[in-house]
Formats: sequence, structure tokens, C-alpha cells
Amino acid sequence: MAEPQQDAPQGAEDATMVRIGQAIMLHRGGDREEARNRFAALWEETDPRTDLFHRCTIAHYMADTQDHPADELAWDLRALAAADALRGDHVSWGEHQLAVRSLYPSLHLNIAAGHVKLGDEEAARRALDKARATLDALTADAYGEGVRAAIERLEKRIADGAASPDGTADGPGGGTDHLP
Repeated sequence: MAEPQQDAPQGAEDATMVRIGQAIMLHRGGDREEARNRFAALWEETDPRTDLFHRCTIAHYMADTQDHPADELAWDLRALAAADALRGDHVSWGEHQLAVRSLYPSLHLNIAAGHVKLGDEEAARRALDKARATLDALTADAYGEGVRAAIERLEKRIADGAASPDGTADGPGGGTDHLP
């Protein structure tokens, strides 16, 4: 991507974030299918060159609505790719800098959890190493402590054999280590 990040007009940005928030609320309220449909619509409406922050957020939450671990991991990887693109030197990430930076530990944790569900311990450990390497972006609040605790739990699950073919990885779409 050679063009600098363009900020959407404040009203448009707010409208997209409101719609993302509504889809998150639907999912948390138990309507996974409708949340998935709304995230899919938002994904199609956003521009992959100029709406990187929105796309990162959409993909991050879309992963939670998936029925199959491979699909969940694919959306987690899309979220990471959007964050990486937003973070690039050629992109001005301005007001989103802190939000994206503090999202990295969770993004890597979610990818690690996806690899555990798919039985790939080596890939899960690599993703957990990346999550740990970005923990300095988190503050000592409830969110930060939750991410740190989830990393510890997932590391223990891997040590206990969760990533083996007969391990105890969570079933489809139900990962407890997938965080916002």
C-alpha cells in the first residue's frame, strides 16, 4: 500500500464504529448469526486501503462469530494484517495508534488460541511469544490483566497437551482465550 491512511470524516467514522458496536452487542447477546451477517456487511462496505482501523476491528470481532476454528483463525489473521498495514511507516495511524498498539497482545493471543484448536502447538507457541513481546503496550487495568492471565492459561493448556490431536482445545467458535 503506497497511499497514506485517510481519515474518514468524523460522522462517517462514528457511524461505522456504532454499527460495529451494535454487531458486538448482538453477538454478546447470543445472536451469533446476525452478528456475523452484520460484520460481513461491514467488511464488504469498508475499503481495504483506507479503512484499516475499521477492518482490523471488524475482523477481530468477526473471528468470535465463526463456527469452525480454521475460519476463526483466518479472521484473526485478517485482523492482524489490517493492524500491521495500519502500523506501517507509510501509514499515518494518528488517533488509532494507542488502540492498535494495545490490541496486538490480544491479536497474537487469539491467533495462538486458533492454532491450539487446530492442533498446531509450534505455531501457537510462536504466536504466544509475539503476544508476550507486545505486553508492554497494555496498562495495569482489568483489560491488560485479563490478556496477561489468558496468555498464562493458554501456555498452561499447551503444556498440558491441549494442542495435541487428542488434546482439550475448545470446540468450534468457543475459545475462552479470544479477547476483545
